[in-house]
This record gives sequence, C-alpha cells and structure tokens, in this order.
Amino acid sequence: MSGTHALAPSQIDEQPNQDRKAEAIATPMQLLAKADGVLIHQALYAVAKLGVADLLKVGPRTTADMARELDVNEPALFRLLRALASQEVFEENGPRTFANNRLSQFLRSGTPGSIRALTIFRGSEFFFAPFGEILYSVQTGESARTKINGRNGFETLRRDPEAAAVFDDAMTNLSQLVAPGIASAYDFGQWGSVIDVGGGNGVLLAEILRVHTRLRGVLADQPHVLERARQRGFLGGDLAERSAMQNCDFFAEIPSGCRACVMKSVLVDWNDEHARDILLNCRKAVPEDGALLIADFSAGEDDLSLQGAVVDIAMLVLTGGRVRTVREYRDLLARGGFRLNQVIPVPGGVNLLEALPV
Repeated sequence: MSGTHALAPSQIDEQPNQDRKAEAIATPMQLLAKADGVLIHQALYAVAKLGVADLLKVGPRTTADMARELDVNEPALFRLLRALASQEVFEENGPRTFANNRLSQFLRSGTPGSIRALTIFRGSEFFFAPFGEILYSVQTGESARTKINGRNGFETLRRDPEAAAVFDDAMTNLSQLVAPGIASAYDFGQWGSVIDVGGGNGVLLAEILRVHTRLRGVLADQPHVLERARQRGFLGGDLAERSAMQNCDFFAEIPSGCRACVMKSVLVDWNDEHARDILLNCRKAVPEDGALLIADFSAGEDDLSLQGAVVDIAMLVLTGGRVRTVREYRDLLARGGFRLNQVIPVPGGVNLLEALPV
C-alpha cells in the first residue's frame, strides 16, 4: 500500500493541518538562529583556547578573578561566558560568576571525553579560514585551500609544525572518542596482524592491540607523523613488543606483511579518483586471505546521516574529499579490487566496513 491508503483515517485528516501549522510557524528568525551557529562555534574556540573550563574545575569563579589570571578584558570575558551559558555551556550561578556544567566539562583538558583540543583546532585559522571561500568550492568542486595558498592541507601541515601540533592534538581527541568502540565491535584478532595506514599518533592501533591481546600491529604513516607518534608514546609500554612503525606514502606504496589493513578517516579526505588509487595500493599489500577494514562516518545504503551530510560539506571545503554512502563505498571498493563483505555500526556515529580481496 502507498500514499494515503497507508494512513489511518484520522492521520489522513490531520496530515494537511499539521503541514500547514509547520509552514505557519516558520519565520526568518529561525533561519537567522541557524546562521548564529558560527558565533557559538568561535565562542567555544575562545574559551577552549583560554582554558576557562580548566580554571573552573575546582568550582565557581568570578569573571574578574579569571580575567586577572588569563590577562584578558573582564567585561568581554563576562559577555563571552554569558553567551555560552545561554546555550547551556557553562552555568551562571551568581553575579558575574560562572561554573562548569555537564557540557563545559568536555572542554577541560585530559578528562574522559575531552574535546578541548578538537575545539581549538576547529577555531584555528587552518580549519576555519577555508570556509570563507566556500563559494569557490561549490563553483569548482575543489578544496578552498587551493584558492587560499595553492596547497592541500596535508602539505601545509608538513611545512608548519605549530599547525601540525594543533592538528595532532585534535585528531587524538577524535580518535579517543571512537577508538574503544571500533576496537570492541570487530574481531581484529582473527587476522593475526594489522597495519594501520595513515594511523597518525597510533591511538586506534593501540586500542585495538589492547583489546586483542594476541594481535600484532604496524603503524604506517609519513616520517614526520611517525616521529610525533614516537613522542606521544601511545604504542609504548606493554604494547611496544607487539607493535612497529613503518614509513608509508599511501599514494606510492603500502607496506605488505600484515593480513589486514585498517584505515580510519583516510578515504574521506580524498575524491573518488585519489581514493581509488589508495585502494589499489591497499590491494597490492593485502594478501588473498586478508581483509581491508575501513572506519568512516556512519551512513545508510543510499543516504548520509544528519551528521554525515554536514561533515560532507566540511570535507569538500577542507580537503576536496567526501563522506560516502554504503552504496558509494561498495562501488569504490570494487574499482579498487575489493568487495564489501559487511558493515558494522559503531557507537559514536561510525561505520566499520569489512572488505575482502577479489
């Protein structure tokens, strides 16, 4: 049955009225409120950069007290925190006095679920400036970075150690949010060995090795990335005996020797042509009895999630990449020498795709 025949009579009668009511309450102010999101975005960046939530970890403080410690303008700090408190980030619990609440706690450093580093990154010039050129991306289908400085983001990071450090901290935050769910959602141990391609600081590989205690792993990335990974030490201690690091440019060659290849948030950075080239190199590295495991934003067969649709625009502007549906991944994997075998939903808005060689 389809159309109105699938609805009970009461639903048929009420549906037009509900639609008219929805149209009647739509106002220009609702649209303007959505546009205000950029203000909240940058306000969050400011308090994260200043470390306000860390100052409030022991309890409420006045803006005068905090302003002295931070060496900032007290009236401006008050206005900033008042604006965020109106959005339920921080709590104003006295005259010009603020405290952490359930949301602002995630802006503290080193706490479970902290996104302070990620928020600082998202407010940085490296991340935020390209969105001023979003029209260029819509007109050309290319990353706005190519208009700003003629380079992709990864080349910029290679040349700018300070920006790279901010990026590393942010990606560590993000990986720490999703790595436990990914590691527990799938039997990585069945493969005996895995190589995490473009694995950054090694947060995901470390979590996988902790959960699957007989597994050995290789962290593969560019030399300057691996140097920072050694400094971070996520693969140190008890994991050092079961892990190694290997230089890798996934557009040139992916090291062989492991049965499974893992990639998290790699293909999303690239358009279909570049993503296919990466997959073809994966196919050369993965043995016939091995697997490719891709962790990416959750999506349906033909539709993106609400989060995925927004992130997709961010990828267009920032990298020229894209968030893909399951069907789009199935087609892309086929072009790269793999077949999609299963899709495993993971908490935190992630899909884990298992692909096998063909």
